[in-house]
Amino acid sequence: MEEWELIIIGAGPAGLTAGIYAGRRELKTLILEEKIPGGTAADSPLIENYPGFRSISGRELMDKMLEHCKSFGVQIHELEGVTELNLGQQGDRLVKTSKDLYSAKAVIIATGSHYRELGVPGEKEFRGRGVSYCATCDGPFFKNKRVVVVGGGNTAAVSALFLADIASEVRLVHRREQLRAEEAIFKELQNKGVKFFWNSVVREIKGENLVKSVTIYNQKTGETLEIETDGVFINIGEEPNSEIAKAAGVQVDEHGYIIVDSRQRTNIPGVYAAGDVTNCPIKQIGVAVGQGIIAAEEAYGYIRRPYYYRE
Repeated sequence: MEEWELIIIGAGPAGLTAGIYAGRRELKTLILEEKIPGGTAADSPLIENYPGFRSISGRELMDKMLEHCKSFGVQIHELEGVTELNLGQQGDRLVKTSKDLYSAKAVIIATGSHYRELGVPGEKEFRGRGVSYCATCDGPFFKNKRVVVVGGGNTAAVSALFLADIASEVRLVHRREQLRAEEAIFKELQNKGVKFFWNSVVREIKGENLVKSVTIYNQKTGETLEIETDGVFINIGEEPNSEIAKAAGVQVDEHGYIIVDSRQRTNIPGVYAAGDVTNCPIKQIGVAVGQGIIAAEEAYGYIRRPYYYRE
């Protein structure tokens, strides 16, 4: 069993930032990531609100964070998911993965979130065959084709904007009368000819081997339409990846988000959480970065200065 001072679970913005600060503090640190570093932030085709970068893709920003983190000697194990946590009050915390068992003096949970599904007929059947949750990943496959984007937040709006430069036609379906996205992005969508279906929800995704159409229901007029399309990009929010933490005794709220205080502490001493998996209502990369900093600094105090650490 490998022993570490700090184990960080998740290599998104919060986890990598925590790794940078832990590395600078010369803590023996391991980051475990079940996929590849970057988290859902890496899927964003365009980021225009991260300080210092007027415009940058999510993948490029996360690659810079990853390189920065590695420069401080932090070890990162990608494609190694955590399967079980033992966060008992006494002794080291145990972290079991699909490959090994580790111990640590402190743990930071930065597992982020996963894409929320519509839960309609055809969604699961056509996933990867016309249904996607990531415009950056799959958008190039729809060059000069028709696509539908579902959602009304910044992620959906930015995805539609990205796809407007690739696809022959982009339609955006939103269940309300206006987008929650920033006004500047909405104006860009209008300028690029994106067509909007307000007060509408997707009822079914149809096709044969690939997606052929979607059924849309207007909640205001009661009208049902079937729209021919080659792809459906679903951007309706995310849900926290907190199941393993919850099973280990970490307290979560009614929506499954890990409850933390202003110092990123959970209900278990020596266990912290940061980023989109926490109950902070603002889900932004900048917020995740800030929480990662606090969590790392708190973990350093807990590990290296126990006599001065204040609960």
